[in-house]
Amino acid sequence: MSGRPNAFSFEFFPPKTPEGAEKLRAARARLAKVQPAFFSVTFGAGGSTREGTWNTVMEIHAEGLPVAPHISCIGTSRDTVRQLLAAYRQAGIRRMVALRGDLPSGAAGGAGDFHHANELVEFIRAETGAWFHIEVAAYPEMHPQARSPADDLGNFLRKVRAGANSAITQYFYNSDAYFAFVDQVEAAGCKIAIVPGIMPITNFTQLARFSDNCGAEIPRWIRLKLASFGDDKASIRAFGLDVVTDLCEQLLSGGAPGLHVYTMNQAEATLELWRRLELSG
Repeated sequence: MSGRPNAFSFEFFPPKTPEGAEKLRAARARLAKVQPAFFSVTFGAGGSTREGTWNTVMEIHAEGLPVAPHISCIGTSRDTVRQLLAAYRQAGIRRMVALRGDLPSGAAGGAGDFHHANELVEFIRAETGAWFHIEVAAYPEMHPQARSPADDLGNFLRKVRAGANSAITQYFYNSDAYFAFVDQVEAAGCKIAIVPGIMPITNFTQLARFSDNCGAEIPRWIRLKLASFGDDKASIRAFGLDVVTDLCEQLLSGGAPGLHVYTMNQAEATLELWRRLELSG
């Protein structure tokens, strides 16, 4: 297919070492050439990467690139969030990804002043008005801790009604799940852009671990095919690229408003996907 989606974006995590920072700079320079709407930078469980997130966001911003910091509420105080909001606003950051987030391993439940993402969105709006374009998370296959699909939908709608501008989904490999979720949101009278989150497939062991933790389903036929390649990384990547390209084509042709790629701080798989989709022009 040709043309570009309405909006597309790439996600990074804060590097933990100087070597990782250099690798991210190199990947970012390559990805910046396709002119994404923004880069986002994750915020570790309980704010564990707060400084790393800030430093990475500021570096990207200093390069003149659009960037959206993640901010999560679990384990975070109102004062901390207020300080972050003021600092990001003073720097001229205009977009933010507001999440509930995860507790650090071994932490007590309910830590912090916020318990749910809608509370964080409400707080951001109360503190900063319409300054930030706020992204929130969506789960086409249901959040792993939700009690039911209906409860999960209700949680999403509360975030939107609290003031979210748009949403980015957890990654998935079944386009039907995405379109069904969008239909349910629209049937509830909610008009909001829901951008599919896309995870390139380059490492099956890593992907299986991520998916088991976050509740993203790897369809059986894909999982079995990937497992059959064993340690053949080239075959895993080639097959994974075919699967993800087909998924993106289905999503874009079905009306998805863009794509948000979880890059894992790597450029090549994302750029090859863009070439396949003819989105790099």
